Amino acid sequence: MPTEPLAKRPGGRSARVQAAVYQALTDLAGERDVTRLTIPAVAERAGVNPTTIYRRWGTLQALLAEVAVARGTDAPPSSSGDLRTDLEAYAVRTLADLTRPGGIAFFRAEVSPDIDERRSGLRECLQRATAGLDMVLEASRGRGETPPPAERLLDQIVAPLYFRVVFSVPDTDEAYARALVADLFSGTWHSAVELH
Repeated sequence: MPTEPLAKRPGGRSARVQAAVYQALTDLAGERDVTRLTIPAVAERAGVNPTTIYRRWGTLQALLAEVAVARGTDAPPSSSGDLRTDLEAYAVRTLADLTRPGGIAFFRAEVSPDIDERRSGLRECLQRATAGLDMVLEASRGRGETPPPAERLLDQIVAPLYFRVVFSVPDTDEAYARALVADLFSGTWHSAVELH
């Protein structure tokens, strides 16, 4: 008598393993230097065999990159109605994302040429950065303002934050992030724009 195939559970074991591995890596990244992490340590924390991780992700860098994409960034707050305030919130949020446990290691893994041959990690990072900016700029334009172009904000706010975090430049804190926005508003851009 033929037996009926077993129905697959939604998500199933594969989804549970992935969630456990993601959580283990994120937790360990908050507890120790990511450069000292190993696949066996992640496997032990996740309660899986190391071969499961090697088979599915291959390397720790590949796993870090996948978790980086899955982590994304927190949803931006709604517009305050003031461009400067919104840009400050964006800058502080970007810095917080980079400096949270493992943040820069996740970023480095995501854009590593060793695992990102088509450079999709770089594109995804840029898309996440510009998505937050686009929301701020759209709200500003909706109020009838003429905000600076996104490229200028990337150059004057985003790039310095990434640079300073990647190279561990001291005093890269919320005050510095807010100062980047202040510098933008004190520069030549605002001369042709009505600001609050």
